[in-house]
Amino acid sequence: MKLKNKKVIIATIIMLIIIIAGIVMAVVKGFAFDLKYQDAKRIELGIGQAFEEKDIKEIAKEVLGNEQITIQKIEVYEDAVSIMAKDITDEQKNEIITKVNEKYGTEISADETTIIDVSHTRARDLLKPYVVPFLIVAGITIVYMMIRYHKFGAGKILVKIVLLMVISQILLFSIMAITRIPLGRLTLPLIIIVYLLTICAYTIKLEKREEKRKVD
Repeated sequence: MKLKNKKVIIATIIMLIIIIAGIVMAVVKGFAFDLKYQDAKRIELGIGQAFEEKDIKEIAKEVLGNEQITIQKIEVYEDAVSIMAKDITDEQKNEIITKVNEKYGTEISADETTIIDVSHTRARDLLKPYVVPFLIVAGITIVYMMIRYHKFGAGKILVKIVLLMVISQILLFSIMAITRIPLGRLTLPLIIIVYLLTICAYTIKLEKREEKRKVD
């Protein structure tokens, strides 16, 4: 029992250190974001014919260097392309257009192509659409577990599972802040994975208690 308590204490201390470090990192440097959600620059080129995204990406990388770049087909017929990077200068824009014109025989005008400023997305704005669905699913899960394991005290089950969910998500975002894992398309899957692991781990623990209670 003492060994088990010691492990719990060590694990708690480690989690507290990670959470505190994550909070400090989030306050000092903020969270990292996918390029799509950062302050960035974008140009849109109407090619007017079928094209390969990889060809446009090669051109963009040749001009922009090691910049993080996002290439996306746009318009109904996917005959235009959006090129987004952390920064695009007028000279780089002109060079990209020249190379695209050479590649596809188009006559895209550099003068008529503007560089669009893309505003940074705040973390709360990124996650806001998923808050209500997540809370609904979590609420249903909590109610089920309170009913399923009411023998152990519905109130205790409620408090413990809510604390576990909150702490596990805070721990996740702390790790993301420390390791600079960007918020973006992977954020929701990570939240769901952590949520499921938390529920599964607590369910396994309760099931073991249930089996032990039946034996006793």
